[in-house]
Amino acid sequence: MNLATYINDLLYRYDCVIVPDFGGFVTNRIGAKTNNFTHTFTPPTKQVTFNSLLKHNDGLLANYIASAENISFTKASTAISLSVIKWQNELQSKVVQIDSLGILSLNEEKQIIFEPNTAVNYLTESFGLDTVTSSAISRFKEQVKPLNPLPVKEENKGIPAFIKYAATAAILLTLGFAGYNGYENNLQKENLANQEKAIQKKIQSATFVISNPLPTINLNVVKEVAKPFHIIAGAFQFAENAEKRVEELKAKGFDAQIIGVNKWGLTQVTFNSYTNRNEATNNLYRIQKTVSKDAWLLVEKLD
Repeated sequence: MNLATYINDLLYRYDCVIVPDFGGFVTNRIGAKTNNFTHTFTPPTKQVTFNSLLKHNDGLLANYIASAENISFTKASTAISLSVIKWQNELQSKVVQIDSLGILSLNEEKQIIFEPNTAVNYLTESFGLDTVTSSAISRFKEQVKPLNPLPVKEENKGIPAFIKYAATAAILLTLGFAGYNGYENNLQKENLANQEKAIQKKIQSATFVISNPLPTINLNVVKEVAKPFHIIAGAFQFAENAEKRVEELKAKGFDAQIIGVNKWGLTQVTFNSYTNRNEATNNLYRIQKTVSKDAWLLVEKLD
């Protein structure tokens, strides 16, 4: 089984694919770019990075392999563990090429360094788009000659007196109409304000009496206590697998339930949920020792 093939397939649909006990491959969206020196246009893309801290098993990779290979979830998880052991052994002595994903190596501090293959674009929206090179476009600036200013004519002197008087009369008449309109608008606003006050007084003085009121009903409402601390038993791509896991845990005495879907589209199942962090942490240690070492604590943010 080639583990890298399944990781590569999932990166087209999800932003994060975690390899249990090894690390997570995370994609970051990058917008379209232009290079003014090489005259190239690059479409939007999703660049892959590696985070060695993402090691918990969220079930995405194992569920996908189990579905593709038609095997059980346990066998898929075992196959992933064998591939991880192989990669870890090879990294001690050489660089590991993971198909089209990129190259893994160790630095001096024995930390994993990942060099992605930038030729692969995991953004499905950019399918079929490739880098385009354009020839340089030369632009010529046309010199515009300034216009010759027109000669300024001297103002005519000796304007007849009756023209001056007519202009003055027109201005005064316009101002008179404007003043009258302003006075009329103010009067209308004052009338509307008086009408509004009269209506408000009528409403305030009105009395509503119900001759046969309905009896009062007392409801005893029990406020549900929030339980933001969840011990996660697994995350499943298919909802029916999550429901099956809940039934298995309930048969073992756990108060298991489905708490929703995470940001990667996986249905999360809990062993138990708690209101107190200390109680949740103590039970987490007990479950990791006796039931599942992959169990982990999810803290839900409350509004």
